[in-house]
Amino acid sequence: MRSRTLITSAIALTALTATAFTVSGARRSTTIERVDFGTTVTATQPAYDARVAPVSDPTVKEFIIPITHDTIEIAKGVKYEGWTFGGTVPGPIIRVREGDQVRIKVVNKSPMPHSIDFHAARIPANIAYRMIDTGDTLSFEFTARDPGAYMVHCGTPPVTMHIMQGMYFAIIVDPKDGWGTKADKEFVLVQSEFYTKKDSTTGSVGPDWQAAMAKSASYVVFNGRAGQYKDAPLKVDVGDRVRLFVVNAGPSFQSDFHVVGAVFDRVYPDGNPDHVLEGVQTYSVPAGGGVVFETVFEKGASDEGLYPFVTHSFADAEKGAVGIIQVGAPKQFAHMSH
Repeated sequence: MRSRTLITSAIALTALTATAFTVSGARRSTTIERVDFGTTVTATQPAYDARVAPVSDPTVKEFIIPITHDTIEIAKGVKYEGWTFGGTVPGPIIRVREGDQVRIKVVNKSPMPHSIDFHAARIPANIAYRMIDTGDTLSFEFTARDPGAYMVHCGTPPVTMHIMQGMYFAIIVDPKDGWGTKADKEFVLVQSEFYTKKDSTTGSVGPDWQAAMAKSASYVVFNGRAGQYKDAPLKVDVGDRVRLFVVNAGPSFQSDFHVVGAVFDRVYPDGNPDHVLEGVQTYSVPAGGGVVFETVFEKGASDEGLYPFVTHSFADAEKGAVGIIQVGAPKQFAHMSH
């Protein structure tokens, strides 16, 4: 086990550490972008950095993803020995465009076997999702054919244990012609559950398998930590169109996503802009699913102020699945609940 402080913004470092180069062929040029998530680590303080940069132009995107066991914080002051992709829970945000070639290299630096499962990939599971032993590396590639927000997770049995320990992240596949709107701000929110118990002798917090089987969660969270976006809200400006990529890692609960004081003018249940829903108050994201939401904080309507986002299954919201979108610079940053 190892612990480390994660303070580097994935958005800033992707631009710095991604290596782009061109391979010339007889008929076309292919630009390749490479990102190593062993060195490009998502910031988790004061909160997991939910911002996501626009999709980049290279048509071939390579990602190196280390598997590690790290100490994480799942609620204020609650340290937990998690299993991770890229050292954080959730793991790194990956964004590609429909039609891109996606090359994955997974390096297992942990003390036990793990695997990886991309919901966005059409690929034989026995080839790409096989077990990776300690110290081993697995490489595969796929074409991103289906736009949307997708879950990535460890599929090693028991899958519930590997997911509840933190092994998940989001991959966004942008439609080749865009979403049909221009977003001013974009964020990724991954909902998940932790099932924990405290050791009466050492006081340390560890996994509770029986609670997981009974679906009795200790915490239900966005981006790996209970309530973190109440103290460190997602910040936008008045008039912004905000796009939210919401992925539900589970392992067992549905997310009934809602923003208090706003209405989603566009919801893409499957990532296809042709199937857009309009004027939606709340929309469900199944465990293992992802939905794209948009709302506009218009002056004179959803104006400057604080807008909580929750799962509207409030027993789960009470366990930590709640945060705040801060629009503008309200004079009073008061605690809000709904």
